[in-house]
Amino acid sequence: MPVYRCGSVENRSPITLSEGLHLTPSDVERLLTDPSSDARAETAAKVAHQFNQTELSDSERSIAVEIVRHLMRDAEIRVRKALSEHLSENPEVPHDVALRLAEDEREVAAPMLEMSDVLTEEDLLKIVRSKGADHQVAIAQRKSVSSAVADALVDSKNEDVVATLMSNEGADIAEPTFHKVIDTFGDNERINRSMVERSQIPISVAEQLVHLVSDSLREHLVTHHELPSDMAADLVLQSRERATVSLLKGGKGPMDSIELVEHLHSNHRLTSTIILRALCTGDLDFFEAALARLANIPISSAHVLIQDHGKSGFDRLYEKCDLPDRMFPFFRVAVDVAMETDYDGGPDDRERYKHRMIERVLTHFEDGFDRESVEYLIAKLSQEHIGETDAA
Repeated sequence: MPVYRCGSVENRSPITLSEGLHLTPSDVERLLTDPSSDARAETAAKVAHQFNQTELSDSERSIAVEIVRHLMRDAEIRVRKALSEHLSENPEVPHDVALRLAEDEREVAAPMLEMSDVLTEEDLLKIVRSKGADHQVAIAQRKSVSSAVADALVDSKNEDVVATLMSNEGADIAEPTFHKVIDTFGDNERINRSMVERSQIPISVAEQLVHLVSDSLREHLVTHHELPSDMAADLVLQSRERATVSLLKGGKGPMDSIELVEHLHSNHRLTSTIILRALCTGDLDFFEAALARLANIPISSAHVLIQDHGKSGFDRLYEKCDLPDRMFPFFRVAVDVAMETDYDGGPDDRERYKHRMIERVLTHFEDGFDRESVEYLIAKLSQEHIGETDAA
């Protein structure tokens, strides 16, 4: 065990520790040379704690720093760990002390890597590139991680490191870095979940994840993140179709209509596109629940207004929902088709509904009104019809 000498501490004022303890130069010499690691760890904790106190004079702080520099070279990990734990949140720690502790073994380094604001971005990048996964995970857990450090952590290609980083809302992750993660870990459910559950991800990242994640995570993407409106509509309808099939089989659907509407609305994803596509493909439960939520009325009241044969009921409801005026003609035609179509529970219900919807849309909008939107809607309905025919 090394013997530590404190040089000139004999000529300086004693340090007053907490609990009324005065640490004199002779005390320091005895404690630093005590063969007991327990005593040295206790000293390390006390000195580090006192170093955090603002009432230290310049001379007392100088003594404390000198003692800390001796202790951080102690052969016992527990001594160095005690220093790191007590100094990690102190912004006044000398940079060389913080860096040396941060480059130490994992147990010593972790508190400093996770908490210390003394460490610079350059320090963190150096440690990420020179140390292993334990140090990298600690850095990935910092309350704030710069985009450069985040990118370097992703370059580690370590699952634990990347999953930890993706779960950290304080990490500034650039769009190219997200794509790098997807390229490397596209089939990793743990990392995909960490990305999907972030409060914000770029729309391009959400688009990629749609094709990689499970049904439950896909629903989270739709209800919590921005997606192109057409893609979001497609995913919502797919979810509803899975729910219907599952219920018919006696299972439990991913989300019922009310639950899905609530999720979409609470995250500002209950768009006119999603609602119209649901109506045009025959998902009347979702349609009624969506309008009821937007109008803040019971579903039973929305049902009555939609079914109003005088048509004024739906008109008033649409206005109360504050949906786009330009979309009203689409909704009006689709509602009329829905009211005219009888369902007998047979296997051709959905096919008949879509045929009628396409015919009425073509007839109503033959003057060229919003042709691009009409063509898209017809294409989607026709595509679904063809897909069902092929499957049959």
